[in-house]
Amino acid sequence: MASSLLHPFRSRRNGNGTLHSIESTIEDQIESLRDEIAALTKVAGKQSRKHGDKIRYQAAAGYDDLLARSEDLLHELQDGYLRGADEVRNTVRRHPIATVGAAAAFGLVLALLARR
Repeated sequence: MASSLLHPFRSRRNGNGTLHSIESTIEDQIESLRDEIAALTKVAGKQSRKHGDKIRYQAAAGYDDLLARSEDLLHELQDGYLRGADEVRNTVRRHPIATVGAAAAFGLVLALLARR
């Protein structure tokens, strides 16, 4: 591509070949820049891959931590539900008349609200 850009100038060469040396220098610089760009692209790719791996590892660790905490929370909720159910059963056994009265009052309130 560089030779096609400099083609019109080739006919103007003087006897000592200065234009030819300029063309060679420019072509060498272009080739050097291509090599540098390729090297930078390779380094950027490696860095991106490393950064992606790091983020993936952190996400996996965060997911595992979240999963463990949610399992702990689920066990705590299940234990709390079981304790509450036991407490209700014990209260009903100890105070059966009060439980029936509370249930009747709750039913009456629901019936009144349903009428409206």
